[in-house]
Amino acid sequence: MDLVEEEASLAAVVVEEAAETVEVVEVAEAEEAVAVVVVAAEVTVESHKFKGIYIAHSTKEDVLCTLNFAPGKTVYGEKKISVDVPGTIGEKKEYRQWNPFRSKLGAAVIGGIRNIFMEPGSKVLYLGAASGTTVSHVSDIVGPNGLVYAVEFAHRPGRDLINVAKTRPNIVPIIEDARHPLKYRMLVGMVDTIFADVAQPDQARIVGINAKYFLKTGGHCVISIKASCIDSTASAEAVFAAEVQKLREEKFKPLEQLTLEPYERDHAVVTGEYRP
Repeated sequence: MDLVEEEASLAAVVVEEAAETVEVVEVAEAEEAVAVVVVAAEVTVESHKFKGIYIAHSTKEDVLCTLNFAPGKTVYGEKKISVDVPGTIGEKKEYRQWNPFRSKLGAAVIGGIRNIFMEPGSKVLYLGAASGTTVSHVSDIVGPNGLVYAVEFAHRPGRDLINVAKTRPNIVPIIEDARHPLKYRMLVGMVDTIFADVAQPDQARIVGINAKYFLKTGGHCVISIKASCIDSTASAEAVFAAEVQKLREEKFKPLEQLTLEPYERDHAVVTGEYRP
């Protein structure tokens, strides 16, 4: 064998070994992909202490979720979790992951709030609905026998809110200023709970005037307070205390205050009972 033939033979061996290596890597990657699918399939869902909210357990993480009121649809790119219904053949339930970094209410639930005063069948007035991210989860919670009156003043997120409501008949989108509840008085019935995330200096007054028209005696409010939107010169703690006092003046009995770190900085959620 001359030098040229020897080099050609060695090259063939190298190519063959490289091909075997690639094949082994591809097999390993395929096996790993199968393992990922199996792990993803091993998801169990259990009820949270709040009715209508769930926790999905997997080998990787535990996540907060709600039962999707509009199966197959997502609102803000959230993950969907499909789980077999025990005792059935092929029947599944679809849940949506609730991202606490995108939702003040979700952050409050994970943070350990004692009560959100929303459950299946509840009627909720949501002030500051934005594009419908949290509204969609409230829609999941209250279910087919509940209602969410979602008020948003800005027209651009209002269009998104209307699109969300198209597949969720328990959402009533209202594109109006929450400072003027008389403008939508004919659209809203009496509600069990007011949720507010309007980020305005007069937020407590806005909640109070809406409560006057729509909140049942003994009903509740859940208010998200962004300290810098109320008073950027005062400390967050001072702003929260002042807002709690304003709620008292609006005939609410404060029940709980919870800060939202690490999900939101200088935010708190306050709950209260109306005319106890």
